[in-house]
Amino acid sequence: MLSTKTIDIVKSTIPLLENAGVEVTDHFYKRLFSHNPEMKDIFNLTNQATGRQQFALFSAVAAYATNIDNLGVLSSLVERVAQKHTSLNIQPDQYQIIGHHLIETLREMAPNDFTNEVADAWIEAYGLLANILIGRERDLYQASADQVGGWSGPRVFKVKEKVVESELVTNFTFVPVDGGQVRDYAPGQYIAVSVKPKNAQNIEIRQYSISDKYNPNSYRISVKKELFPELGMVSNHLHDHLNVGDTVELMPPAGAFYLEHTDKPTVLISAGVGITPMMAMLETMVDKGIEQPILFLHACRNSQQHSFQQRVETLSSTYADVNNFYWYSEEKVTDERSLTGLMDLNTIYAELPFNDGHFYICGPTDFMRFIKLQLRELGVDSDRIHYETFGPHDDI
Repeated sequence: MLSTKTIDIVKSTIPLLENAGVEVTDHFYKRLFSHNPEMKDIFNLTNQATGRQQFALFSAVAAYATNIDNLGVLSSLVERVAQKHTSLNIQPDQYQIIGHHLIETLREMAPNDFTNEVADAWIEAYGLLANILIGRERDLYQASADQVGGWSGPRVFKVKEKVVESELVTNFTFVPVDGGQVRDYAPGQYIAVSVKPKNAQNIEIRQYSISDKYNPNSYRISVKKELFPELGMVSNHLHDHLNVGDTVELMPPAGAFYLEHTDKPTVLISAGVGITPMMAMLETMVDKGIEQPILFLHACRNSQQHSFQQRVETLSSTYADVNNFYWYSEEKVTDERSLTGLMDLNTIYAELPFNDGHFYICGPTDFMRFIKLQLRELGVDSDRIHYETFGPHDDI
């Protein structure tokens, strides 16, 4: 436990952390990568280029400082970070590296505010947070390794199938090179793919949602090709250079967003490639014979970019409990299940289980924020709204 004095000192630095500008965050990463270049194999360098990673780190540290005297508030953030870290195979010694450079950056960039006394308090506080995460991650690694077909760290897989799903999305099915089984996962979770793209200087690791129900032999992911290559280094590498028979390293399934509450009506809401975890949820519920209404709502630009359309319509026509609607923002549609424009839940108000249903959302952050606002205005409690964000610690 931290002393009252340490807590007070850490909380006094909240303005410093919240106002940490580009100079401070840039200094941290330049310092880190200069002294420990091996860390480039862990951090998403695309997010580095856009500034999202810098923002994520310091916003998370500020959140920790704000709630340091009530860490229970951060339980969901801690779980999300721990899950993400296991997908990157983060190890305890790397926490010490990050902590050292974080403290020294603040000492160097704000010497008047970040005194030795403040530094000592933060070393103690950071140590507590690191131990919480290390402990949770140790449990996750062990739980994964103990499962049938489970493992910890990287495992070599090969591409069994590569199938175009829609204009921008391609499905990749991976099987383990060792011929063994693969472990179970909660529908909605992701796997991390580790590759070294052509012309890249470092190993790059990215997380992709598993897009099908569990089977013991393989995993399937569905990857969107980015129109701007600088924002999709790994995704475009998979599309352009990864073919059937090629190998990659996969980390075990992870993620804090997954299907729960199947004893109640379920609404799966997605936009774009956010449809991928929803397919795993839908296929799992159908496979298990869940006897609750399932409503599948999807938004995309047009029919060419509509992934899994035929599969969802087949399930909807085959199973009485499954119903679906979709919206095209750039194509006029007239089908009874399709609408034109942005997703407006009021247009299908009578179909939605506002009183007791659970709503799962995945897509771009602005889309999820838009949908969550509609749900709240329609009276859905926050604890029945579940969502997945793509970026580092984005929120809605």
